[in-house]
Amino acid sequence: MAELTKPASLKLELAGVMAAFDGKPVYTERVAEMPGAKVAGNVFCTRELICEYLGITREQLIPALISAINKPSEPEAVDAKDAPVLEADMPVDLSKLPIPWHAEKDGGAYFSSAVVIAKDKELGQNCSFHRMMVIGKDRVVVRILHRHLDEFIKRAGGELDVAFVVGAPINFLLASACSVEIGKDETTIANSLAHLRTVRLESGIEVPADAEFVFEGKITRELADEGPFVDLTETYDVVRKQQVMKITRIRHRRDPIWHILLPGALEHKILMGMPREPTIYNEVNKVAYCTGVNVTPGGCSWLHAVVGIKKAKEDDGKRAITAAFAGHKSLKHVVIVDDDIDIYSPASVEWAIATRVQADKDVVILKGQKGSSLDPSADAHTYATSKMGIDATKPLQAHGKNFEKAKWMAVKKEDYV
Repeated sequence: MAELTKPASLKLELAGVMAAFDGKPVYTERVAEMPGAKVAGNVFCTRELICEYLGITREQLIPALISAINKPSEPEAVDAKDAPVLEADMPVDLSKLPIPWHAEKDGGAYFSSAVVIAKDKELGQNCSFHRMMVIGKDRVVVRILHRHLDEFIKRAGGELDVAFVVGAPINFLLASACSVEIGKDETTIANSLAHLRTVRLESGIEVPADAEFVFEGKITRELADEGPFVDLTETYDVVRKQQVMKITRIRHRRDPIWHILLPGALEHKILMGMPREPTIYNEVNKVAYCTGVNVTPGGCSWLHAVVGIKKAKEDDGKRAITAAFAGHKSLKHVVIVDDDIDIYSPASVEWAIATRVQADKDVVILKGQKGSSLDPSADAHTYATSKMGIDATKPLQAHGKNFEKAKWMAVKKEDYV
C-alpha cells in the first residue's frame, strides 16, 4: 500500500495520484481541502487482493461467485446499536465529504463507489452500482440504466426512497455488480461469498452493517444533466437527463474511510467486469466444458473476454462463441482457447491465435448486434455493433500437424543464481 505524504486536492489531483498508482492500494489523510479526512483508493484493484480478502485462490474465485449466485443465503441481521455504519450522524452537506472531481471534463464531483439499495413490496430488495454527480449540498443526479432500479422506480410511481453505501465490504461490492434476475437480493449472494452483517434502516431497507457510510434519500421526478463522466472505456460518457436524488440523512462509522473508485482504472474494471464472468461461464458450460473466463482489462473489462474450454467436439469452439455472447450481452469480441492456454496471459492467448487460427475458417463475425452504450464505436443512437468471435482451439484431429505447445522442465530460479 502507498500512503501519501504530500497533500492532494480533491479537484483532479487526487484522482491523478490514484491513476499514477493504478494496481496498488493508496491511502491518505492528506486531502488538501479536508486535512484529516481518511481516503482510500485502488483498494480491490487486483484479483489477488480480492482473493486474499475472501480467503480463496484465483482459481477458486469464479467458482465461488457461481456458487454464491446459485446458492444465496440470508445475511446476519444485527440491531442498530451493533452496526458500525450507524455509529455517527452528520449534517446533510456533501461539501463536507471528500468527494473527488476525477477528470477535467467531468460534469462535477462524483460518487463513484456507491451502491444504491432499493426495496419493492413484491420484488424485495435490489443492490446496484450507480454513479452520482453532486449538484448541491443535499442533491445528486443519478445515472440510472434501464435495469432493476429503473423498474423499481417505475413500480413506485416515479419516485422512490432509497439508501446507498460507500465503503462496503468486497463481497457486497461483487454481489452488487452481478447480473441476476430481478427479485434476487444481492445481499444474499454477498453472504454466500463471505459472512455479511446487515442492519435495517427506518425505511425497511437493509444495508451492510460494516460499511463506512450510509446515505438515505429519495429519487425524485426532477431531471438534471448528468455528465460528462469517464466510464469503463476510459472515454467520456455523454450528457443525459437523469433523475435527481435528494439526500435526507448521512450516517457513518466514528472514524470512517472514504472509498474512491477511480473511473476506468483497474479497480473499476475488476469490480464491474469480473462479476460478468460467472454468467459467461454458465452459458458456455451448457454447450462445452468451460475451464475459465477472463473479461480482460485491455477490453475495458466489459467488451472483450477470453474463454477456456476442454474441447470434446470439433464445433465446441464455435458453440462457445455463441454462448459467450449470450452470457454477456455487451460483449463485443471473444476468443475461445484450449485448456492448455493461460487465459490471463495476453501473450499466451496471442500465441494460440497465431498458431491455431485460420481467419477464413475460425473467425465468426456477427453484424447488426445489440451492443453497449459504453462502446464509443457503436451506433450513437441504437448502440448497434458488429461482434467477432475467434475460435483459437486446436483441431481434435491434427492431420499430421503438431499444435502442442512445448513444455520445459520445471525448475526454481533461485537454485541457479
